[in-house]
Amino acid sequence: MKKTSWFSLILQLKGSVVTAIIYRVIGCGLFGVLITVLYQLKLPVSQPSVDKIITSLALVLGLLLVFRTNTAYERFWEGRKCWGSVIISIRNLSRQIWTSVLEKQPEDRAEKEALLRLLLAFSLAMKLHLRSEPVNEELVELMSQKQYDKLKLTSNPPLEIIFWIGDYFQIQSERNCLDTYQMTAFNNLLNNMVEALSGCERILKTPIPLAYVIHLKQLILIFCLILPFQMVAQAVWLTGLIVALISFALFGIEEIGIEIENPFGRDANDLPLDGFCDTIRQNIEDLTHMETSTGFKG
Repeated sequence: MKKTSWFSLILQLKGSVVTAIIYRVIGCGLFGVLITVLYQLKLPVSQPSVDKIITSLALVLGLLLVFRTNTAYERFWEGRKCWGSVIISIRNLSRQIWTSVLEKQPEDRAEKEALLRLLLAFSLAMKLHLRSEPVNEELVELMSQKQYDKLKLTSNPPLEIIFWIGDYFQIQSERNCLDTYQMTAFNNLLNNMVEALSGCERILKTPIPLAYVIHLKQLILIFCLILPFQMVAQAVWLTGLIVALISFALFGIEEIGIEIENPFGRDANDLPLDGFCDTIRQNIEDLTHMETSTGFKG
């Protein structure tokens, strides 16, 4: 992993939430300046009595923001664990297929290689499925044209690939190229892949409750708009800057939760799904270049 200096990260815009919240922060800061101008014009805008309201709101906001961020990170981490399970299952499955499935006919080796490509295709199809993207040319070289055409018509491409892999195991079992214990182990690994896919779909299709999202935004806005009335007498011309800094903190924490709650996209803060698929591709390519395989017994 590339090491980045502390100061470089402070100035880095890519991956930060600054661009998403900057207009809200500026708006709150300008509102603070407006209150200061009204105060200088001797209008009764200074209201120190709202201090207790601000204290109560700060406590509630702190709890809500912590809960919001923790909930979003749990979704992010759950997505990472699901993809970790996919990688582990594919590694184990590809290794066992390569070393355990008997090769009784000359074409059996080619069929095993085709199946390993389907394991890679599963990861790519899962990535596209979670991004709501259609089946594309990434998958063309990993399967037959007939399979590719069929995959484009299905609503859940990764699950369809699982069915194809399961069919292969059933055929090999009927040919006595797999024993009962191996068949059970293979099916367990396939089940793990389906569970991981379902876990990711659960994250994708279960949004944070809208009422919670709306209420949190309303409270943050109310808090930022009340602040200038409480501090203008003491801060005077610094009121706008202080309000902007506080709103930057609050809006930033909220935006972080929004940014990571769906970790399957292409943003800088999303999971590196392309990297995961590249890892699987490299693992399978390394495996197929090994000589160890249950050889043809003619």
